[in-house]
Amino acid sequence: MLDRRRMQLLRAVVTSGSVTAAARNLGYTPSAVSQQMAVLEKEAGISLLERTGRGVRPTEAGRLLTDYAAVIDRHFAEAEVALAELRAGRTGRVVVRYFATAGATLVAPAVAALRRDQPGVQVELKLSDPEDPLPKVRDRLADIALVVRPRGQLSADGIRFVHLLDDRYFAVLPEGHRLTAKRELDLTDLADEPWVGNDQPGPCLDPVLDACGAAGFSPNFVVESGDYATAQGFVAAGLGVSLIPEMGLGSRHPAVAVRPVRNPEPVRTIYAAIREPAPAQPALRRLLDALRDTTTAQRAER
Repeated sequence: MLDRRRMQLLRAVVTSGSVTAAARNLGYTPSAVSQQMAVLEKEAGISLLERTGRGVRPTEAGRLLTDYAAVIDRHFAEAEVALAELRAGRTGRVVVRYFATAGATLVAPAVAALRRDQPGVQVELKLSDPEDPLPKVRDRLADIALVVRPRGQLSADGIRFVHLLDDRYFAVLPEGHRLTAKRELDLTDLADEPWVGNDQPGPCLDPVLDACGAAGFSPNFVVESGDYATAQGFVAAGLGVSLIPEMGLGSRHPAVAVRPVRNPEPVRTIYAAIREPAPAQPALRRLLDALRDTTTAQRAER
């Protein structure tokens, strides 16, 4: 097998025209360079240099290996630059799984900021609804997933959860409803109202049911809508009231009123799920930083 370092020496000898000149340029002794050339010729199984006066010139095989040595050196230099860019987080690829309401509110501005700062980073975005994205992260099919988890349930093998945001639920009422006269509602104000559901059973519905249970009642769901925009349409039509997280109120229906809720205040907690141990990918760390910056900016605007 050919040795790359000896091929570099051969290139130095051919370029300088003699073993002595190459040894002087590289800080070696001529005998050390001659010994390495002899070993390289043995590895190649063919003569690489021939004497000419006081110098040497390459044989056809020597010219061939010298040309390849130049290509190899160039590729090594390119590899070192590419690796430095990757280490610095200026290149790389990150696969993201996210749920619908987190897309426009958190993921879009974070990815846009990352692309402005580091255009060489590729981000692959995939909607995870309704499947659980944690197995994808665990199996290395995704690098990061945005998920809703109860604060006390953050145990998952091979997964670390990074807190991003506490997303409060607001009461959504038909315009002109009697409760719109109040600037803030107690959750029990909604106990006897018909309710419009907007989530499937799971981590986004659980905070609502838990808060209602703590207030001493169970919601009377008369309509199941499956998403926040449709739920607002049913509320606007007067079919009931709903609780919708703040991130789900980005496109507000013109015929609804929104009021904060207290005693208790339902909240869903949003995390970034990544593989444990901490990510070695600089590009992933950059995206996490962008997500944190986005949530910080949104909190400051509230």
